[in-house]
Amino acid sequence: MSIEEKRRLLIVEDDPSLSGALGRSFERRGYAVRICDRAEALETALEGFAPGFAVVDLKLAGASGLECVRLLHERDPAMRIVVLTGFASIATAVEAVKLGACHYLAKPSNTDDIEEAFRRDEQGDTSVALAPRQSSIKTLEWERIHETLAETDFNISEAARRLGMHRRTLARKLAKRRVE
Repeated sequence: MSIEEKRRLLIVEDDPSLSGALGRSFERRGYAVRICDRAEALETALEGFAPGFAVVDLKLAGASGLECVRLLHERDPAMRIVVLTGFASIATAVEAVKLGACHYLAKPSNTDDIEEAFRRDEQGDTSVALAPRQSSIKTLEWERIHETLAETDFNISEAARRLGMHRRTLARKLAKRRVE
């Protein structure tokens, strides 16, 4: 599918200033844009709207954007989905791609970055520079939590059991915004 064939875009982002700015920018480029601010409203946002593209924030208020990626990919496997996140990690990038995302970008990313990600083929890019990455304990914990959530189909109770923590503790960790 070429970009010109389906220029309908769904933005799943709980930050109204970012979603509004992205929406306006994509509309100026000829996209029909619909914005969804939470995972629970995804089905409603898709009523009568069949996007060929989606931009999904990884960390939504009270939910993981990975669940949205899974639902969008199940609805239309040809949809080009880009995950945006301020919490970039290898584990979540791998899970996002496994669940149907075509690319994963760290914030801040602009409309040009996102459109480039939509155009990327599925072969990958061997010219990407390899750089050492240092991980903090908090980052490793966050990656493990998301990995376990994905393994349990986002069942918080089961993920908490596998992680050896109380369900409420896990829910509080997921509700907090990490600062790096």
